[in-house]
Amino acid sequence: MELASRLRRHPYVLGSIALLVAVVGAGTLALSGPWRSTAGAQGGAPAPPRVPVAMALARTRNVSVYLNGLGAVTPLNTVTVKSRVDGELIAVRFQEGQIVSSGELLAEIDPRPFEAQLTQFEGQLERDQALLDNARLDLTRFQELVKTDAVPRQQLDTQVSLVHQLEGTVKNDQGQIDATKVQLVYCRITSPIAGRVGLRLVDPGNIVHATDTGGLVIITQLQPITVIFTIPEDSIPTVLEQLRQGVRLPVEAYDREYRRKLADGALLTIDNQVDPTTGTVRLKAQFPNTDNRLFPSQFAARRWCRPQPSSRARGGRSSTCCGPTGPSGSGR
Repeated sequence: MELASRLRRHPYVLGSIALLVAVVGAGTLALSGPWRSTAGAQGGAPAPPRVPVAMALARTRNVSVYLNGLGAVTPLNTVTVKSRVDGELIAVRFQEGQIVSSGELLAEIDPRPFEAQLTQFEGQLERDQALLDNARLDLTRFQELVKTDAVPRQQLDTQVSLVHQLEGTVKNDQGQIDATKVQLVYCRITSPIAGRVGLRLVDPGNIVHATDTGGLVIITQLQPITVIFTIPEDSIPTVLEQLRQGVRLPVEAYDREYRRKLADGALLTIDNQVDPTTGTVRLKAQFPNTDNRLFPSQFAARRWCRPQPSSRARGGRSSTCCGPTGPSGSGR
């Protein structure tokens, strides 16, 4: 009652309270509007993405199945060039890292000792040939004289034996000449294969021998080159069947991280036994390597196509391909 009497005595107090309640209510509504819109934007379901759709004709074809793994680049031929005669190395005709062809001159050994030996053997041949010619003349005379009993038969037989002996001596002289000529050829060391030469192992001025184990230089064939890799033994029947039919199985060589393709090649052959410790068999693929991107003993990630005749994409007259990134392309 006391509060009511005070309000009647001061009516402006009631108006002030009503005005304060209105202002607080308006502020509360103003502040709650953005919060509600933000909460609705965060908690509401996003709009569904637009999915493009394209039409394409269906095709029937084989789908290639690829197997990945690591392999080692292995050259078809690696040759350690050695001297076949003893002598002083007087010249080296190649640059380290040079690409050489088969038959190209690599080094020279001093030929003068062999040239002198050749002259000596040629002189022996001329002497023995003259002795043989004289013995044949005597044999002809004895054959005529024995008919008239002018000489004994034993002397004729001795002369026949002498002629045969001198013929053998002449052949031996000719063989020594031929052997010396071969040694003269060996004084010029040529490349037996085409490939890249490595670092020089012997410098000019050194005495080399045919029994040296190190050699003069190592040559590695780069074109073509092979990669040896392994596959599980379960895949052996399929590979053998394709090889018997003469099917070319493509093989691709990549770097270790599969980011860059190094070369394209084909499967060459398969090993004749399975490794019992790993249950795999080794395969060899050959690459032309015309750009020399495959290097001997390099680790290369290989990717080869395993034949799957029964894996085919089939369809009617047309098919629909769709996806969140657009029409799908051909897959593997």
